[in-house]
Amino acid sequence: MDEILKVENVSFDYSDAQVLKNVSFTLHKGDFLGIIGANGAGKSTLIKLILKILPLDKGRITLFGTDIQKFRDNHKIGYVSQKASSFNSQFPATVSEVVMANLYSKRRYPFLGYTHSDYEKLERVLETVGMLEFKDKLIGNLSGGQQQRVFIARALISEPELLLMDEPTVGVDAMQYAQIMDIISKLNDEGMTIVMTNHDTPELIRVSSKLLIFCSHGNGEFLNRADLTVDEVNAIYAGKRGHHHA
Repeated sequence: MDEILKVENVSFDYSDAQVLKNVSFTLHKGDFLGIIGANGAGKSTLIKLILKILPLDKGRITLFGTDIQKFRDNHKIGYVSQKASSFNSQFPATVSEVVMANLYSKRRYPFLGYTHSDYEKLERVLETVGMLEFKDKLIGNLSGGQQQRVFIARALISEPELLLMDEPTVGVDAMQYAQIMDIISKLNDEGMTIVMTNHDTPELIRVSSKLLIFCSHGNGEFLNRADLTVDEVNAIYAGKRGHHHA
């Protein structure tokens, strides 16, 4: 099975605190890793290390078999952040422009413009997230949940093999939340490898195949979802550390 992401003994300190301590896990193609923990436990920090937003100085991260310091195939990684809750609603761009911009930024020769194939990709990813009929609408006129579905399409248009999602459902209503989770689950069912943090622990446990649980001391416990007992799942819901190692 194809190895997508390997994290080995990764630690990270901010100036005032250590947030990650010797975190290790391996993901293969088609895995869905749910990252669980309180605010400040290190969930977003780990995502930022994988994306090279933060510098890695303790431990090793490997993407698609390549050390992260040498990894250049950035198109293989998609990223969806908590944009819906903080997006500037006055931004004067259409849904199509927002999605296509991600393709444009990764082109070797961006001045050549878009191709017929690019527009086919646009239609395909907007259909995937249920936003095709909104393609000519201004992004600022959409609801928070609709905006977040557009940002998922934006991540998908470069055809990534690994999708990183940092609390992508923050600030959306219950109906949009369910639609977004359905989209994410379907992507995983189709073979997309996903790493996701989420404030809704029960739902994240339900859709994940692997779990990484952070406690206050920064150690991440890596678990196989299928191996957990009901008691262990309930202990995770209650914010207690699980005890079953994968």
